[in-house]
Amino acid sequence: MPERIRIALGQFRELTDEQLTFAKQLGITDIQMNTPSLPGEKRWEFNDLVQLYQRCVDAGVTLAAIENVPVRFYEAAMLGLPGRDEAIENYQYIIRCFGRIGIPILGYHWMPNSVWRTSRSTPDRGGAQVTSFDMELAKDAPYTHGRVFTAEEMWNNWVYFMKAVLPVAQESNVKLALHPDDPPVPMLGGVARIFGSFEGFKRAMDEFDSPYNSLDFCQGCWSEMMGPKLFDAIRHFAGRGRILYVHFRDVIGTVPKFQETFIGRGNVDMWKALQVYRDSGFTGFILDDHVPRIVNDSPWGHRSRAYAIGYMQAMLDRLYAEG
Repeated sequence: MPERIRIALGQFRELTDEQLTFAKQLGITDIQMNTPSLPGEKRWEFNDLVQLYQRCVDAGVTLAAIENVPVRFYEAAMLGLPGRDEAIENYQYIIRCFGRIGIPILGYHWMPNSVWRTSRSTPDRGGAQVTSFDMELAKDAPYTHGRVFTAEEMWNNWVYFMKAVLPVAQESNVKLALHPDDPPVPMLGGVARIFGSFEGFKRAMDEFDSPYNSLDFCQGCWSEMMGPKLFDAIRHFAGRGRILYVHFRDVIGTVPKFQETFIGRGNVDMWKALQVYRDSGFTGFILDDHVPRIVNDSPWGHRSRAYAIGYMQAMLDRLYAEG
């Protein structure tokens, strides 16, 4: 049987018995962790990573990817500050550990001042709370890192970083998955955001034309950028084998103002999106990522995530039943 798109459970830091049981009860065998809570001020150590991996093996699930190391591990590399070479050496060490252990994907972003939202309590359907962003409220934010860092600087810093880490990733058989800037605006807090457009990503994928330089295709961020036109981006990157996994979420509106929402209620026809992924040759995994906060839910969002995952499972079953 040809390989098909699958669903992963992710976006958590602690690998608890409850998370593992939740995944298996939903019929999910792939796990993605986001910035796992491991010791280390400058890097993670091999033994801590191998124990995390083995915990998944013992539970009968696959650790399909780890998304994001702590920003402090490579902030100097992103900003071109003193200490960046040491930070890059530590990043190379982490990649080598992934390769020795068998963790196939390391997701990362190029946002030293992280994801921005101007509200985390915007009302959505039925009073569910979601995050939102309004550039008008953020445009005069003070510098987060002391001065302006231009787009040229951020690009040059990324190229410097990739020249050092991509060969190690290739040698270690670990693929790097670049996440879009969120929100995809030109600058926030004085730091330019260079991965917030179709053109920016094409430039990045062309600069290092290797399957080890690929994408974490956060569909919510692409919807923030392009709305329903994002199908062109899916076809372009998936058709070249450069999408490793997908954050399958959506928003209402596009930059400079948008809010998150439930699957099926935003800018994008999510059923058509799955068809485009399949028809473009994508066979990685999708996951729910951000979800609305619904009534009586847990802090992590078990109820809301179960809703999103069930929605995705039903669409995938239909997708492959139709051939």
